[in-house]
Amino acid sequence: MARKQSIVAPDWWDYTTLDDELLRDAAALTPRQLLGLSRPGFTIASYDTLEEFYLAEALEYVNAWRRSTVDNPAGICGPIGPTEQLPLVARLVNELDLDVRAGHFWGMDEWMDGDREIAADHPLAFERADRRLCFDRIKKRLRMPEEHLHFPRADTTAYRKSYDGVRCVVMQGGQGETKHWAFNDPPRRTGRWKDEPPPPAEYRKLATRVVDLHPLTLAQNARTSGGGNVARVPPRAITVGPVETWMAERVSIWHAGTHDNPFGQRLTTLMISKRIVDSAVPMSLLADHPDVQFSFFRGGIGTCDVEMH
Repeated sequence: MARKQSIVAPDWWDYTTLDDELLRDAAALTPRQLLGLSRPGFTIASYDTLEEFYLAEALEYVNAWRRSTVDNPAGICGPIGPTEQLPLVARLVNELDLDVRAGHFWGMDEWMDGDREIAADHPLAFERADRRLCFDRIKKRLRMPEEHLHFPRADTTAYRKSYDGVRCVVMQGGQGETKHWAFNDPPRRTGRWKDEPPPPAEYRKLATRVVDLHPLTLAQNARTSGGGNVARVPPRAITVGPVETWMAERVSIWHAGTHDNPFGQRLTTLMISKRIVDSAVPMSLLADHPDVQFSFFRGGIGTCDVEMH
C-alpha cells in the first residue's frame, strides 16, 4: 500500500505519513508510561523543575570540557533551541574557576543567506547567540581559544574536518516539530523518494550540509525566535549531519515542552524505544545510535487530550 500524503506539506515527508495505529499509540501514552520507555542504549531522565532541567543540561558542557586534555581533546556539540542552558554554562565555569582551554565546541547549525551563511552579527545568527549567551561571558583566562570553536559554514569542509582527532563526548539538542535534531528535517517527496521516504541507511549517509527547511520548521522558528513572522525566517540552513552525529559518544535530547509538543515528545520516544526507524521522522533514526538520552521537564510533557481553547 502506498504511503499517505502529508496533511501539512504534500511535497514533503513527515510524521503525518506514518501508520495511524502508531500515531494513536503515541498519543495514548501517559506521562508515567512515557518515562518508562528506557531500554539498553536509550536512557530517559526527568526533572521536576526547569531550574534542575537547565542546570543538568549546562553540566553536560562542563563535564565534556573537563574530559578534554591537550593530548586527548574533547568537546560538545550544542544547539540554539534551547538556549537557557548557555548562561548557566558560563556561570559554572567562572564560579568554579574551571580551566576549559583544552575544550572544544561545535555549533549544530546556522542559517543561510543566499549562497553563504548568515552574518555572525545578524539578530537570528546562532553563532551570535552562542557567543553572547555563553562564550563571551567566560573569563578570558579560562576560555578555550578561538580555533576550538567550530561553527558551520556554507563551505562545510573545515567544519567536517574539525571532528577528526577531537572526541565529541556528547551531541546535545532539542527536538523540532518535524521531529528533527539540528536541522535534519524529513526530505522532500521528489525523485527516487517520491513514493517512499529514503531508507534509514540512506539518510544516515548525510553529513553536514546545506538543507531546505520543512514548512513546519519555518513556522516553529518564527514562533520561538522571530515573534511569529515566518517571512523573516530563512528557508535554508547548514546543519550537522547523521555522519557527525554517529561520531558522538552520546546524543542527548532535551525536552522542555517549548519546541515540540506533547504528541511529538511521545512519538519519538516510543519509536526509539521500540526501534521503529523511519526517515519521515528523522529523530527515530537515533534508535540505531548506541547511546541516546532523552531528558524531560515533567511540567512540559503535557497531554494529548482534546482541549478547546
